[in-house]
Amino acid sequence: MAGTDSSLNEVRFLTVAEVAAVMRVSKMTVYRLVHNGELPAVRVGRSFRVPEQAVHTYLRDSYVETA
Repeated sequence: MAGTDSSLNEVRFLTVAEVAAVMRVSKMTVYRLVHNGELPAVRVGRSFRVPEQAVHTYLRDSYVETA
């Protein structure tokens, strides 16, 4: 396809259920993060797909050191 951004070919998208499994949270928590804008997502029809790298970035940035 002419004009297609080649970097998009490198992106791996995860379903909400897959994100929930990776983060070990409920699907509702993932939907909340998406709707609050804390986790970027692409809407595909009636469902969302989250870039895998965005999940890793969110987890890295949310990491909390404990005493």
